Amino acid sequence: MRITGLSLAGLLVLGAGAAGWAYWHLNDNIGSVDINGALGDDRPAKALTAPSPGPADTAAPLPTGSLNLLVLGSDSRSGEENQELGGGEGGSARSDTAMVVHLPAGRTAATVVSIPRDTLVDRPACPLPDGESTRPVSGAMFNSAYEVGGPVCAVKTVEALTGVRMDHYLEIDFAGFARLVDALGGVTVTTDEDIDDDRSHLTLEAGTHHLDGTQALALARTRYDIGDGSDLGRIELQQRLVKALLEQIGRQNLLTSPTRLYEVADALTGSLTADTGLDSLGELTRFGRSLRGLSSADVTTVTMPVLPAPWDRNRVVADQPEAEELWASLR
Repeated sequence: MRITGLSLAGLLVLGAGAAGWAYWHLNDNIGSVDINGALGDDRPAKALTAPSPGPADTAAPLPTGSLNLLVLGSDSRSGEENQELGGGEGGSARSDTAMVVHLPAGRTAATVVSIPRDTLVDRPACPLPDGESTRPVSGAMFNSAYEVGGPVCAVKTVEALTGVRMDHYLEIDFAGFARLVDALGGVTVTTDEDIDDDRSHLTLEAGTHHLDGTQALALARTRYDIGDGSDLGRIELQQRLVKALLEQIGRQNLLTSPTRLYEVADALTGSLTADTGLDSLGELTRFGRSLRGLSSADVTTVTMPVLPAPWDRNRVVADQPEAEELWASLR
């Protein structure tokens, strides 16, 4: 999120002609989905938000109220680049990674809650673009919501599971994540055990490694060669990557290199889909600037409490009342 806002803000300081073309190109990159229009008012209540006085040169005060975002990483099958990175064939996609990002009032801290893709949930009926709806299903895989109903159904399912209103939605696919890591010059991550995963095609000895985009994506997808082979081990690796990326950003000053700045912004926006409240450069920039006080040390990563499903040991269910207590703390 800081990458988005700070990178796009920096582009505005480039020459007028170059900045104009860059603004049009990057703005055109961003995919858009109207979550609010599709779901209407039958949703959890919005959190109260309030603006704060911004710098003297700010046209409008920056928001500082609490906010919840659903951030998805999708294994999109569309495009040759995604297929080469493991997206497979066909036009479908699943939400391989799902994180609820909670920003409390003041936005100087963040809590990132991962939802295991293998969680069994009650998937609600979701509206489809053609006016029809998906059927409600009890005991469905969490990541099936995106597969059957796209971002709208993913948001509705998360809200039904958590009781927390998702104020915004952001999605990035395989290719976009890999390009982003490369544009940042790679990412340094420490692993506690050897990895030799035939499915993600990643081999690493335990220790600290500087990974390029393809390797970082493989690490984010690694599952079967770590821990007990469940999704929980993969989530731990994904959370480490989130922290490592924030630290990598903190070590750089993208504003001193217009070329690098543009590469980062282009890599991100080229594979980004956002709700209609964040689907433009102006909105993303303003949102990013509202997080200017946030650093990696201020980010807490947790996983929704789960336990093995009694009827299917390869799946998990929310562990109550702990899961409900976690979601209640974000409302």
